[in-house]
Amino acid sequence: MKYLPLAISAILLVPSLSWAEESAKHPDLSGIWAYVVDLPRNGLKKEADGKVAIAVVERGVSASEAAKIKGALPSTPRPSYKPELQAKVKDFFENENRLDPVFYCGKPGVPRIGTPRKIIQTPREIVFFYEDISGDPYRIIPIVESKAAVKHRENANPSYYGDSVAYWEGGTLVVDVTNFVDDSWFGEGGYFHTDALHVTERLWKDGSNLAYQAIVDEPKVLTAPWVMPTRVVKPSLEPLEESPRCVEDDGPRLLNKDHHGQR
Repeated sequence: MKYLPLAISAILLVPSLSWAEESAKHPDLSGIWAYVVDLPRNGLKKEADGKVAIAVVERGVSASEAAKIKGALPSTPRPSYKPELQAKVKDFFENENRLDPVFYCGKPGVPRIGTPRKIIQTPREIVFFYEDISGDPYRIIPIVESKAAVKHRENANPSYYGDSVAYWEGGTLVVDVTNFVDDSWFGEGGYFHTDALHVTERLWKDGSNLAYQAIVDEPKVLTAPWVMPTRVVKPSLEPLEESPRCVEDDGPRLLNKDHHGQR
């Protein structure tokens, strides 16, 4: 009987060793990543005591550089909407500051919210944390063995960030997302969708940077799936901060058709 505790310990160690071995096969995406949303492309302008200072803000890697990143899929600048829906997209875009839910504290959803600010990765689960004025969302995503093992929850309520299941394809984490509400946009340009929205996110390491690309499949409104341009963000030492409460009361005061151009 004196060998029984040793046997039990060995049995308990088998799953731990298996998880460790499996984790070692894939890159570790854990860490804090640069904040690249809601930042003006020409820098932050500050005026005080009659003096103007402009601080350049790190936005990651430029779009032209990102397109050349190893592992990036061929992409197009914008999705292809069905001919009968193009006028609707154009109207949404031209009147973005009146019709875009994000202008009025709405949740951006996936893939519009972009890359996570922080990632915590384990062999069986990955957690995405974001900083966003709509409420600092997070996503807890199970990791399964392969694409064939992806199974979404049957009783999950539709949501802005959908129901996500991830798996690895070599060094790329693939996140399969379904079950969205239909009152958000998946992109800045008036890119509306229906409940048929299906998003596939791809995340991988490019040296020390994090690469992100998404495929939007929406058969009810698009003529073909849209492969978004790759985004690449750099590691960051800036800790996450709680966003202030979003209170929007500027809408009635708007006099023009400015676009925010966030994502």
